[in-house]
Amino acid sequence: MTPPSPPLPKTAPPQIFDRARLAARRDRIARTFANYDFLRQRVIDDLESRASDTPRLFERGLELGSAGGELSSRLLASGKVRSMLAADTAEAFVDAARARGLEAAIADEEALPFAPASFDLVLAPLTLHWVNDLPGALTQIRRILKPDGLFLGALFGAGTLIELRSVLTEAESEISGGLAPRLSPLPGLRDMAGLMQRAGFALPVADRDTVTVRFPDPGRLLAELKGMGERAAFTPGTAQPLPRRVFADAKARYIEAFGQADGRIPATFEIVHVSGWAPGPGQPQPLKPGSAKVSLADAVRRSQGGGA
Repeated sequence: MTPPSPPLPKTAPPQIFDRARLAARRDRIARTFANYDFLRQRVIDDLESRASDTPRLFERGLELGSAGGELSSRLLASGKVRSMLAADTAEAFVDAARARGLEAAIADEEALPFAPASFDLVLAPLTLHWVNDLPGALTQIRRILKPDGLFLGALFGAGTLIELRSVLTEAESEISGGLAPRLSPLPGLRDMAGLMQRAGFALPVADRDTVTVRFPDPGRLLAELKGMGERAAFTPGTAQPLPRRVFADAKARYIEAFGQADGRIPATFEIVHVSGWAPGPGQPQPLKPGSAKVSLADAVRRSQGGGA
């Protein structure tokens, strides 16, 4: 009898992003971040609203990628959460949160330093798109939630900066005869819905908010991305410097293809929102296939006044 084959070794996820470089970058931008955080402000408004619409109070919450902890402060002030921990990879942001009077700590989304079932609310505003192992990070978030705890997150999706991606691709392909990584790979809406299910969340939901922002020129767009901390930070050896000739050609293409009558250029940002619950007793469960009591055809006839 042939012995069973040994299990295949688990492969580590590819290290696309340099996490230490990202943390150092967040430290550098912390002092001026409020000048560039307009998209994050939109996201924390949305997350605060979604948390407030949930018909329950939370005992202990965690905000990942908290920056200065504004969202944590709002939720505490509203009485929706009894206590909050603001966590970030950058010491400067942790210090800023503490200056607000918040409990704050260093924490990396790729290796969360919290015990299982520590929180009944976890929020992640615009941070998870920089994680190398997104399925693993979501699984860790589900693990640190108490049963029936809620996760609310938002991250940039695949439709983000589609204009910039297209002109860079065209310019580099034509001038250099090939492509190098320039902008971060981002998940799509369906990707996130599947990853939430894979991570073990109950009742997962994914939706998106598409925002178009106008800038005076491509150079200002890149400056704003830098101020947000959203410029790519690939691991060493992954990417090569962008040749000046390619950059100049891409800027010209951007203006030609997308420039508007007033001379400004648009940039699209796709924000994917996800929510899910840690499995717990008493949660609604989907019906088993074939268990419906009324057929869809009967329901349609009745809605059209056709009777039984």
